[in-house]
Amino acid sequence: MTPNPYQNFRQHLIHDGLFVEGKDDSWRIGCQPFALSTQQANFLEELGQHLLILYAAVNRLYMESVKGTQPQWVHEYFDIGKPEDLLQFARMNRFKNQLPGVIRPDLIPTDSGMALTELDSVPGGIGLTGSLSRMYAQQGASIWPSPDGLIKNFSRMLRGTIKDQPLNMAIVVSDEADAYRTEMQWVATQLSQDGWNAYCVHPRDIRFTEDGLFVDQGGHDHPVSLIYRFYELFDLKNIPKGELILYSAKKGRVIVTPPYKPWMEEKLALALIHHPMLQPFWEKTLPSDTLECLQMLIPPTWVLDPRPLPPTAVIPGLQYRNHAVSNWDWLRETTQKERQYVIKVSGFSELAWGSRGVSIGHDMSQQAWKNTLSQALDSFHTDPSILQAFHKGKLNMVEYYDHMSGEKTNMEGRVRLSPYYFVVDGHAELGGVLATICPKDKKIIHGMRDAVMAPCGVEKKEYTSSK
Repeated sequence: MTPNPYQNFRQHLIHDGLFVEGKDDSWRIGCQPFALSTQQANFLEELGQHLLILYAAVNRLYMESVKGTQPQWVHEYFDIGKPEDLLQFARMNRFKNQLPGVIRPDLIPTDSGMALTELDSVPGGIGLTGSLSRMYAQQGASIWPSPDGLIKNFSRMLRGTIKDQPLNMAIVVSDEADAYRTEMQWVATQLSQDGWNAYCVHPRDIRFTEDGLFVDQGGHDHPVSLIYRFYELFDLKNIPKGELILYSAKKGRVIVTPPYKPWMEEKLALALIHHPMLQPFWEKTLPSDTLECLQMLIPPTWVLDPRPLPPTAVIPGLQYRNHAVSNWDWLRETTQKERQYVIKVSGFSELAWGSRGVSIGHDMSQQAWKNTLSQALDSFHTDPSILQAFHKGKLNMVEYYDHMSGEKTNMEGRVRLSPYYFVVDGHAELGGVLATICPKDKKIIHGMRDAVMAPCGVEKKEYTSSK
């Protein structure tokens, strides 16, 4: 009797801790990898380096703003709501050139091209995408760029970060990020097979001594040279041993990645790439092809700053019924058709990750939209939000397994592509791409119960790398 592929896939996911035996599955299993066009694959292969250059430029912009050689309002935007001790730590000279080692954009393929809607340096999904990639490869599917690309490049990034120190690391997962614990445990297991002494731990498992940091596993202490921080900076006050990790990093007893730089984790950075007052900086700092790519890729985005403008000023690039505007009042009265915008909490908030804190204007009643806008403006001085032009994804037909019958069925939906880049020797290496396809009536694309999630392959044509 021929084995049912669905049951093979499901057992693989249960074994890797991504599904739980006896419980309803939290998303749908695709029958095959999501097929990228050759053009899309070439684009994704090149995009990582543009994003790494952007991160370096944002870091430089922030530091120069603090020094006064770039507009002061830049760092003031980034610093809103951040505790002063965190800012002082993050600005220390020893950390000034540190950048995130993992970069994951969220890309929406539209009828006119790609739209970059998110940019994450503490992303979930590394373990999920890695496990799925191996799962399909074991069934004979072709995974692009490779079935083991995520773990291989994640390990290379970590080795470059730790340099010549012992390969002792802990992936520290907070309570806030608990939903990702099992996939990060899978990552730690794979790293252990690549030469690492790797542990996935809760912050409370960290132990501090004068000799350094250790993790308690099975009643034994294991030294730690490197911590992969899988917790958000807004959550620091809730992280047991968090101050000890900071102290150890400050004293050089442990390396922490991603670095404690809150300005690297704010969505409002996307608004700055279009700001006319910063164009001289971008033109001077970014290669022309990078600037052109980013300004084409990133949708028009604005910081929802409620402070009044002078009578002669307008909000740059924003128009209502073909007229320039100088405040946000017009947004309250827009029709559903005119509300083709998204409001998102920028960062440093429990609402700033996942699909939380995201409101789609044309998917809400006018009263709900008014309330959301008012709340975003009222919260500016503690939790700023951004306004972003909405881009509708193009429709794709995807085949998945029905979780009740195990039979193949079709769904028309819109896809979000999430490529994972790992910084190795100053270059952003693509490890893998996760496709999340949601039913076409859903406005927000995320890993919901009705979503199909799959790694990517390339269409069955001759594919030649652009490198």
